[in-house]
Amino acid sequence: MQQGRIAAVVVTYNRKELLCRCLQALHSQQEPLLDILVFDNASTDGTEDAVRALGVPQVQYRNTGKNLGGAGGFSYGIHQAVQAGYTYIWVMDDDTLPEPGALKALLQADRELAGKYGWLSSRALTPEGQDQPMNRQRKTPYRDIDGYAQKMVLSVMASFVSLFLRADTVRCVGLPIAEFFIWSDDWEYTRRISKQVPCYTVSESRVVHAMQNATVVNIAADVPSRWERYRYFYRNDVYLYRREGPAGWVWLVTKFAWHSLQVLTSKSGKRWQRLTIIWKGFAAGVRFDPPIPKIEE
Repeated sequence: MQQGRIAAVVVTYNRKELLCRCLQALHSQQEPLLDILVFDNASTDGTEDAVRALGVPQVQYRNTGKNLGGAGGFSYGIHQAVQAGYTYIWVMDDDTLPEPGALKALLQADRELAGKYGWLSSRALTPEGQDQPMNRQRKTPYRDIDGYAQKMVLSVMASFVSLFLRADTVRCVGLPIAEFFIWSDDWEYTRRISKQVPCYTVSESRVVHAMQNATVVNIAADVPSRWERYRYFYRNDVYLYRREGPAGWVWLVTKFAWHSLQVLTSKSGKRWQRLTIIWKGFAAGVRFDPPIPKIEE
């Protein structure tokens, strides 16, 4: 095993059954973790009792005190892990189920690269064993990687479903932006890092992403109960892509126009409500300028 301490950082909110499966999968890794840090965004479904009843000795449970969203939870959790002195941080959602060799493959890649990388990302699968399209890494900000034929695939964006990075990287580039609350915080963070240091997808590190809502992130296709949260999605996307210069703005206008057209031609009704969410999100994103949070030593 590598020199240095390793911790998994898992953020959860009201999904105790999935979380317990995640923790059991982490406990079963071929390369043992030193600690598994669970950051609970103030769940109300008995998550703490379920975690303690699981009896996994490496687990440290912490309640954040309120719902910080995925972005806030990861920002808080990564911060805590770095300040606690861990050398390596393995970040994941509570519905991530790492295969037994997932960590071993990441550590092997770390050795082969001699630590000269920004982050390493795992290949995410559906429960049926197919590639999970929502977690496909990107080779540019606009195009997915071609596949997983290579052992390591140069990538510029990845999700928090399974992301491995060094604490030194966090100290250099800062933390995820908590103000994103949900959506695109992982794209923004991984892109911020890949602009400075090469990053890779490790094809032999595999996880199952056991999503409860396996749907395309698009207000034209999603269910009405989820529409309101799209104000974060569209706002955050503008912040992310406006930093890519003219090409990013072209991407944004094209994407927003396409989503608007899909809303106008959909049969779900309440078109004006959804169009308002899209374009208010665009306007909010133009103004959105949160500070990059740094590690205070």
